[in-house]
Amino acid sequence: MSNDKTSSAPLILVDGSSYLYRAFHALPPLATSTGQPTGAVRGVISMLRKHLKEHPDSPVVVVFDAKGKTFRDEMFAEYKAQRPPMPDDLRAQIQPIHDIIDAMGLPRLVIDGVEADDVIGTLALQGAEQGMDVIISTGDKDMAQLVRPGVTLVNTMSNTVMDVEGVKAKFGVGPELIIDFLALMGDKVDNIPGVPGVGAKTALALLQGLGSLKDIYANLDAIAPLGFRGSKTLAKKMEEHKDAADMSYVLATIKTDVEMDYQPQTLANSEPDTDKLRELFSEMEFRSWVDELGGDSEASSAAAAAIERNYSIILDEKELDTWLEKLKQADLFAFDTETTSLNYMQAKLVGVSFAVEAGEAVYLPLAHDYMGAPAQIDFERALAKLKPILESDEYKKVGQNLKYDSHILANYDIELRGIARDTMLESYVLNSTGSRHDMDSLAQKYLGETTIKFEDIAGKGAKQLTFNQIELDKAGPYAAEDADITLRLHQELSGRLAQEPSLEKVLDEIEMPLVPVLTHIERNGAYIDAAMLKQQSDELDKKMRALEQQAYDEAGEEFNLGSTKQLGAILFEKLEIPVIKKTPKGAPSTAEPVLQELALSHKLPALIMQYRGMAKLKNTYTDKLPQMIDPATGRVHTSYHQAVAATGRLSSSDPNLQNIPIRTEEGRRIRQAFVADPRINGGSAIVAADYSQIELRIMAHLSGDKGLLDAFAHGADIHRATAAEVFEVPVEEVSDEQRRRAKAINFGLIYGMSAFGLAKQLDIPRADAQTYIDRYFERYPGVLAYMENTRKQAADKGYVETLFGRRLYLPEINSRNGMQRQAAERTAINAPMQGTAADIIKRAMISVDAWLRDEQLKTRLIMQVHDELVLEVPADERELVVKRIPELMQAAAELDVPLIADLGEGANWDEAH
Repeated sequence: MSNDKTSSAPLILVDGSSYLYRAFHALPPLATSTGQPTGAVRGVISMLRKHLKEHPDSPVVVVFDAKGKTFRDEMFAEYKAQRPPMPDDLRAQIQPIHDIIDAMGLPRLVIDGVEADDVIGTLALQGAEQGMDVIISTGDKDMAQLVRPGVTLVNTMSNTVMDVEGVKAKFGVGPELIIDFLALMGDKVDNIPGVPGVGAKTALALLQGLGSLKDIYANLDAIAPLGFRGSKTLAKKMEEHKDAADMSYVLATIKTDVEMDYQPQTLANSEPDTDKLRELFSEMEFRSWVDELGGDSEASSAAAAAIERNYSIILDEKELDTWLEKLKQADLFAFDTETTSLNYMQAKLVGVSFAVEAGEAVYLPLAHDYMGAPAQIDFERALAKLKPILESDEYKKVGQNLKYDSHILANYDIELRGIARDTMLESYVLNSTGSRHDMDSLAQKYLGETTIKFEDIAGKGAKQLTFNQIELDKAGPYAAEDADITLRLHQELSGRLAQEPSLEKVLDEIEMPLVPVLTHIERNGAYIDAAMLKQQSDELDKKMRALEQQAYDEAGEEFNLGSTKQLGAILFEKLEIPVIKKTPKGAPSTAEPVLQELALSHKLPALIMQYRGMAKLKNTYTDKLPQMIDPATGRVHTSYHQAVAATGRLSSSDPNLQNIPIRTEEGRRIRQAFVADPRINGGSAIVAADYSQIELRIMAHLSGDKGLLDAFAHGADIHRATAAEVFEVPVEEVSDEQRRRAKAINFGLIYGMSAFGLAKQLDIPRADAQTYIDRYFERYPGVLAYMENTRKQAADKGYVETLFGRRLYLPEINSRNGMQRQAAERTAINAPMQGTAADIIKRAMISVDAWLRDEQLKTRLIMQVHDELVLEVPADERELVVKRIPELMQAAAELDVPLIADLGEGANWDEAH
């Protein structure tokens, strides 16, 4: 199509460079299943598609900055100099964006020597002079200078439109003074200096009081009478920095006379290349966009973004009965609960939603009690009808984080069974690092759907409503959408998993069976001695006060130990300790690694570290744990997360049981407060079973190194055996210090540690550390071969695998950034070991939980921490449990070396460990 003066369709000029960065930072870190980042691609192309939809007859011209320097760089060497280099994840998305724009048939302009702003400015003014309406699509405030009758700014990311009056409302001055505004106050984003000390308010006062920059300099004597703060001394400052103001004016001025081969009236969209678009969208895994183009053999029809929705609300029993029959007839249905709280032990059920096919979903409200709420089906009667279906293995269910829903139903004596799949876990197993695994992110990534957010219907902050207070006309669509989106996600993700049998096996044999196990552990909870923790809190408080006083003495004055700013002033200004690292904003860093290094030669950083450690224990555990005791059970109930750690390890929160330190006296004392429940008849004990050196054993298995295999096969102390090899001494003559160093080498190497890292950890010269590493690899050549092969395979495939087929994608394994590539290589070496260890402990948990249930024992699995299982064992079951648990754990995997589970028992967790 063409455009001329008589055309009513506006000319749309898109600031591609602006949107590129904004989309990258605004959207979640989306990626394909192979690790190719896609967030910026989706953001930019979504915005272009929106323009095409709203202005189907308009040319949509996309303008990008050219590579290399512009005339502004030649004028001012510091122009944009503070900007960090483009992130590799964004750089990798530039070419796909360009390719898609070209395939869409949109004009894409890049002009050497000038910025995208200048190209847009030139075309905008030419278009306006020719009588065209022009829309500049940007998020850049500098463009406001181009606004005039016929030229408007549109920011599609914030849905704002600015005409002349809009510019005045936003900035306080009209478009004709925007350059002057920027010249006075400067622009940190572009490193335009402006006049020192003149901010937005002062600039505005000058412009509104005196006029343009030229007028201000012609009337410097008139500044003081304006009477704003600082006006009396400003004239002198303005005079001193006139050169900076003049240069800033030129830097901020968008060129409108760029010479180029393009004219507004000749710019036109061409026909899109649908085959190429289909190929590019498929490569980026934008399934809904592929389907809009007619789909292809790889695309799933379940991902169609424009699917028709048929949502309803059940308010009478007849309709409920009809839906219950639908659920029974369905091969699988999606299920979701709506509740009053995220605390699974205390949340009340408000309603449930179901979906049986894409686009068809229903919400069953049960406890909405706002004023004027319609009559709902009797709560108990509805649950009685639902219970047989929800508890049946025959009727298959899918959900998003069904562990939570299982808890909610358990609060009403319903055991959720027949769990077929969980979309959160499907996504996680498919690619643990490719996306966040919440429903909103998954809907955006896989379905191209923007879902209704809870805040949209409930509000925010202190006035946020609980779900029972939300009116049904809002609650119904929100809840039904949850079930519908979940079902559609399952249809999409299950198809992808079916093409990856090893991943599907991880999901079906490890992650899905673990869901009910974790539910049981969380509901079991752990009994803690609140009085003991209160005593520990008091003691920690006294120790912290003593450390505080020592810190004051060392500093020579009192200061807030929790203030990084005050601490930095004491350390680096008053005490003149050398700065070894700075924050991104340029301030001296007081982060933990920095203090650790400074503590080697300075007393105050050591005191600060002790203080911080105790404060963390007090605030996180000794103060908080007693407050977390559930009033109904008298126990603390953590939440375990399956879809967080990239390697497959579980994490926990509220409370976080993974981070209670074991090497400090204070940490062990907290573990002493985790006791056997004194309310158990006949008494009980805490039993802890911990895999011995599991990652080293996995290394021996994966590498097949003869030396390691022999050492483990003969039950040798692996660290002592390594010390004998590395330090070339008989095993019986290995000193404790040599064993400590060998342990650091063993664990350091499986985490990909370099000679520099080992030297730092052992506080030895780097050359000595390199000698130890070289000698280690001479003695254990299979380990070196494994590491080299793993790096190569990771670079070739883009991922590494555990023994059981779990994958960790490494999008930066071939990065041109050396540090990022090396970090990915270290991860590639360690992930198969850490991930295999995670798979093994999960398999052990499944076996232990099944055995306890099959035997109908009263013993409870109460915690999982790293490679350890913790149980609460009644006295009369002790002998059976102590014998059987290690057997079950050791049978969780078959390795080429013995898999050993050490077991301990005691009155509390610390004793058992």
